[in-house]
Amino acid sequence: MKENSAGQQPVYDARVLGKPKMAILGLQHMFAMFGATVLVPILTGMYYMENGVSYGLSIQVTLLFAGLGTLFFHLCSRFQVPAFLGSSFAFLGGFQTIATLDTGIFAGMPMSERLPYACGGIVVAGLLYLVLALIIKTVGVHRVMRFLPPVVTGPIIICIGLTLAPSAVSNASTNWFLALVALAVIIVFNIWGKGMFKIIPILMGVLISYGVALIMHTMGVTNPDGSAILNFADVAAASWIGLPPVELCKFDITAILVMAPIALATMMEHIGDMSAISATVGKNFLANPGLHRTLIGDGIATSLAALFGGPANTTYGENTGVLVLSRVYDPRVIRLAAFYAIILSFIPKFADVIASMPASIIGGVSFMLYGMISAIGVRNVVESKVDFTKSRNLIIAAVILVCGLGFSSGLTFTVVGTSITLTGLAVAAIAGILLNAILPGNDYVFEDRESD
Repeated sequence: MKENSAGQQPVYDARVLGKPKMAILGLQHMFAMFGATVLVPILTGMYYMENGVSYGLSIQVTLLFAGLGTLFFHLCSRFQVPAFLGSSFAFLGGFQTIATLDTGIFAGMPMSERLPYACGGIVVAGLLYLVLALIIKTVGVHRVMRFLPPVVTGPIIICIGLTLAPSAVSNASTNWFLALVALAVIIVFNIWGKGMFKIIPILMGVLISYGVALIMHTMGVTNPDGSAILNFADVAAASWIGLPPVELCKFDITAILVMAPIALATMMEHIGDMSAISATVGKNFLANPGLHRTLIGDGIATSLAALFGGPANTTYGENTGVLVLSRVYDPRVIRLAAFYAIILSFIPKFADVIASMPASIIGGVSFMLYGMISAIGVRNVVESKVDFTKSRNLIIAAVILVCGLGFSSGLTFTVVGTSITLTGLAVAAIAGILLNAILPGNDYVFEDRESD
């Protein structure tokens, strides 16, 4: 076995540590995913706001299906892969687009009725994972990935982050001081944090800036526009125990075409995460239990969550960071974190405390998160050594970026009397895949990383 600098050996069966330590390790994994996971429903609440009432995703439902999705993923991957599935930020652009659509059935539709259609699009996006899994199982992963090289997926991921940037600025502008506090705390813990604090900078940014907001609110300080920094009315009215407010999704072709193409980016993210976890643990999970099995787990978990009004799921890099820190690679610890998330989903008062977070703090945190999404796309291109001295690669990346950012209102057309809107990201994905398939010189070879 390999040892770290402190002589610590990796642990593949956490039962040897005893139940109390296993419980604490599970809590650590839950806190690692918590800040980012609950931020997704909070952000959608900002998009689906009408007359001061939020109709976004439920924090309770989000936590419930993060836990259930993780357990289902472990079942599909034969209980071998130590991965946690939390809320995906990649679909935020789609949520925002559907909130602002004014064509077809969405013309004049109130915010209270829009979210189920967004979730219906995510159900279909999750099912695309199953299609890719079937293709990989049938023809092999190397042949499939030839059509989805980093020169296509990288720029698409970059566009996802950049299209969300205006939302971060808009939220932060409600109180720039709190936004900068949140951003500064995240940077400090991410760069200079030690131990567990280094892997939960987002959570620390939320907690500390919320504490500052609470102090300011107590002192009578208000936002620049005169509004109260915090509002605890919903917290006081919430009960301690209650069922998550699940809501069945609805389907519309425009919403599907908004959400489904985003699966292209999240599936690539999934493959990258599986490679990272394999390298961390020292086992090739792409080969055993197999990439097709992990894709099935992730896809069905996403569709199941969206079916009942939850966000898309994705494997979390935050929890991979916990694996690196603790060197405890037992998937049982991850499943404990999943159970904790399920328990918290039945505590409405806890969910309302989280929902009371000021928009300015969300904006400050989003500065980092949205930028990181784009940075991941850049990293994808750099680490894959995409050669931009080749004209074909420049053309593909250029067209994707212009389509993704230029079609800010989407591309609307009518088919058989039905109004269909393709978002900029959907147009970018289609253009990139087609150009990569048509232009000569595609020499990309997918390398599934072997264990050390």
